[in-house]
Amino acid sequence: METQTGDPVEGVAFPRLSPEQVTRLLSLCQAQAVSVGDVLYVAGERDYDFFYVESGEVEIVRGATPDAPAEVVARHGPGRFLGELNLLTGQAAYVTAKVSAPGMVFRMTRDRFRKLMAEDADLSDLILRAFMARREILRTGDGARSVEMVGSELSASAQALRNWAARQRLPHVWFDVDEPAGAALLEAISATPDELPVVVTPTATIRRATPGLVAENLGLSYRRVDGRTSDVIVIGAGPAGLAAAVYGASEGLDTMLFDAVSIGGQAAASARIENYLGFPSGLAGAELTSLALIQAQKFGAVVSTPCQVSRLHSGDGHLHVSLTDGEEIHTRAVVIATGARYRTLPLPDWGKFEGAGIYYAATEMEARTCAARPVTVVGGANSAGQAALFLAGRGSEVTMAVRSPELDRNMSRYLVDRILATPGITVRLGTEVTALAGDDALRGVTVTERGTAAATDLPCRGLFCFIGAIPATDWLTDVALDSDGFVYTDTQLDAVVLPAGWDMLGRRPHPFETSVPGVFAVGDVRHGSMKRVAAAVGEGASAIRSVHAVVGT
Repeated sequence: METQTGDPVEGVAFPRLSPEQVTRLLSLCQAQAVSVGDVLYVAGERDYDFFYVESGEVEIVRGATPDAPAEVVARHGPGRFLGELNLLTGQAAYVTAKVSAPGMVFRMTRDRFRKLMAEDADLSDLILRAFMARREILRTGDGARSVEMVGSELSASAQALRNWAARQRLPHVWFDVDEPAGAALLEAISATPDELPVVVTPTATIRRATPGLVAENLGLSYRRVDGRTSDVIVIGAGPAGLAAAVYGASEGLDTMLFDAVSIGGQAAASARIENYLGFPSGLAGAELTSLALIQAQKFGAVVSTPCQVSRLHSGDGHLHVSLTDGEEIHTRAVVIATGARYRTLPLPDWGKFEGAGIYYAATEMEARTCAARPVTVVGGANSAGQAALFLAGRGSEVTMAVRSPELDRNMSRYLVDRILATPGITVRLGTEVTALAGDDALRGVTVTERGTAAATDLPCRGLFCFIGAIPATDWLTDVALDSDGFVYTDTQLDAVVLPAGWDMLGRRPHPFETSVPGVFAVGDVRHGSMKRVAAAVGEGASAIRSVHAVVGT
């Protein structure tokens, strides 16, 4: 997406290239004379090229087709290059680029563009910063309406869709069906309440929309390439998987990254990570992981989400990864970074209120949904403490229900001190949530003291659950796991009888390698991992060295 002349972010979003930079850029392009009405790329197109305008003018319009009535959102003349992050991610274009004055443009194919981004640090940095600024313009300006979503904020399916879109940093506008604008959009597209949520993209109206359906339409789902054998497939896009993808792609490996839900894993649910090296003021988990996603794609990693892996097996000298839709992908190495799934409380109506008052993340979106009303945070580790501070800072009265009799048993001391000093947080130690109350959404909870069984009913618009997780390994069949389902790796396998195939290799497992040769495990899914973002990033990066040893590059 492009901004009009005079916008305050123009210097970043639309930089002027030096003569030397232009020369390098055009050496990878082909000249193309254009006439009024020519279309360079159209909304919904996935494989469009990179363009530099030498002369003439290009209009950026919002509309389903070049011939449909469309809004001109920008005009660009000589010295500008077109495009935004979609050129890196492979997403379909949100807008159409149409020539409005004749001239000369230079076209660069997608393959050459990726080569430029990988090899020319100077131009790569300039283009990447411009693309990131343009994506923010799309997300926050008029261009956000290129994708419109309508649904109920009390719907679990709508909440899942919004979470996925936010983590993908998709330009979109959300309309609540109970508000006038949402009702008007629903009427305009002739949709009914039983078809919610509905998503309107540049090329389609998707009823009963899911992340998978929207991803397919926008070009974020997996696309088969016949005959392809990748160097490494990373399964799971939390910090460990993202680090593996960044280092794998940046070091020349043909890298693919799959995640069954969305980018970021549990880290993206953290409102603020304050002990990550180099960020003394902290940073939001979603910010860290979204930037890591862009970084992986900059180096050429192919990212598909939501995209669930159902099976991993070996044969014919390769590893084979099967997807739930039946696709099978061949690869030389696999990095398992599936992390862990959120634990839940065994309470009636828990599933009913998920996404309609029960949440596993505390971000701006959940804070707006709760709208400064009373909330309850369950858990006594760092993630619960960070969530409580974040929600209190957004105006909610926060009750922390902690099973342990001591707050600092599983929580960093700096968080304990801040929580105890925050007036808007009430800590109930030795306490459990024992009941939920509400109709179409959560309205209250009952908390019970473990020692006395004394129960208290509390108003509660949001229950934020941070009570740990179980490893996401139920899909693995041949990989050695501990009694809790975590994956054994490298020296941990000394006590495990390795399959016969290891005898033929004549070696022991490399660091982070599992009981299956060429298969590695990193992050929270691995037995003995530290369960910290920095450690997960380090493991993901380090595992790539072992991958190189296996694939021989």
